[in-house]
Amino acid sequence: MSTLTKQDTFQSLLDSASSSFAPIRTQAKETYLTQGLPALKEEEYKFTSIAKKLESKIQEFKSALPFAVSKEDIESVLFEGFDGDVLVFSNGKYLPELSTSPEGITVSSLSQAENTPLGSIAKPEKDAFSALNLASFSDGLFISVPKKQKVEKPILLISFNQANSGQVIQPRVWIEAGDFSEVTFIDHSISQTEDPYFVNKVVEIKGGLNSHVNYYRLQNESKNAIEVSNIHTDIFQDSRFTSVNLSLSGDMVRNNLTLNLLGSNSEGNMYGVYLLNGKTHVDNHTNVDHTIPHAESNELYKGILADQSRGVFNGKIFVRQDAQKTNAFQQNNNILLSEDAIVNTKPQLEIWADDVKCSHGCTVGQLDEEALFYLKARGIDKNTATGLLLYAFAGEVLEKIEEESFRSYAISLIQERLGSKF
Repeated sequence: MSTLTKQDTFQSLLDSASSSFAPIRTQAKETYLTQGLPALKEEEYKFTSIAKKLESKIQEFKSALPFAVSKEDIESVLFEGFDGDVLVFSNGKYLPELSTSPEGITVSSLSQAENTPLGSIAKPEKDAFSALNLASFSDGLFISVPKKQKVEKPILLISFNQANSGQVIQPRVWIEAGDFSEVTFIDHSISQTEDPYFVNKVVEIKGGLNSHVNYYRLQNESKNAIEVSNIHTDIFQDSRFTSVNLSLSGDMVRNNLTLNLLGSNSEGNMYGVYLLNGKTHVDNHTNVDHTIPHAESNELYKGILADQSRGVFNGKIFVRQDAQKTNAFQQNNNILLSEDAIVNTKPQLEIWADDVKCSHGCTVGQLDEEALFYLKARGIDKNTATGLLLYAFAGEVLEKIEEESFRSYAISLIQERLGSKF
């Protein structure tokens, strides 16, 4: 257990939690108080000392209250060519009055939804931050896509964050995709302050039979923001889930992504790019659990690190004894642009079945000097040539984004960061 305990940093947060969801809150609080925050000696947080970071920045956390968001604020962050619905959050609180109503699906606050099994997918006993969120979040968003409903337009979740030092923002989202449904979500967080606030986010996704769910996420908050996100997904027979996570900024960011393959012929895809500079620290932890025969998972994360930034990748694939005929692929590739940049990468496979096709691997290196020389020899200046090579490296992940306006925005944003805007 870390030095941050129930007696200090999060006590006010726990004490001020609303009375709604009382039974699950009580259990989650007990779980959190038993666990405490993870310390460096714990294997899961070996390279990412979130507790120490929080202690150095902030002594006591309180919930951040929602603030006024205007229509102009929303319009200013929409991607060019975006044609879809928009769900707006202010410091984690859903604002229905500024949101549109996606046709054919149910959207409400969690407090208005009945019998939502919060914590059944993102189990609080698995992670202290998930337990803390469940014990103390104020309210959240409930989304239900009916059976056979194909949502043609993407749904953009815009989170405006404007918290003072010592405040915590705790978004919570529950998504149900019914049997034979299709839906795409884009999760975009926007900082409107430079203070060192803390975001503790939990998203639970349940994909029904033959459902197709895309979940794209862009993290580009202020350099002082500290964030932990837990995104956990259950998918069943013949279903497909695709996640693309782009991490570009923040002080310390921890992304926990868990995918449980609970039906035959299910497919899970997990892709990510982390493009880091300054002293930004991003830790991507992924878990893929194959429990049933004839399922497939694909995982590709790529990192580009400059200055004194630090990246962590820990990907785990579990193939249970009954999960014969499993196909599982995992790869993590990194380019270091500075002698001071660090990456710790640990792909893992645990297999109990004998009729499977599984592979994993990682690479850490620098730019290909021969390729750089080739471009310079054809009249391209060094900065542009470097940017082109780096974009080509990251582009393999960006191509996985099917929604055109967001893909174009992500490409232009990354090209600009890499100095290869053309």
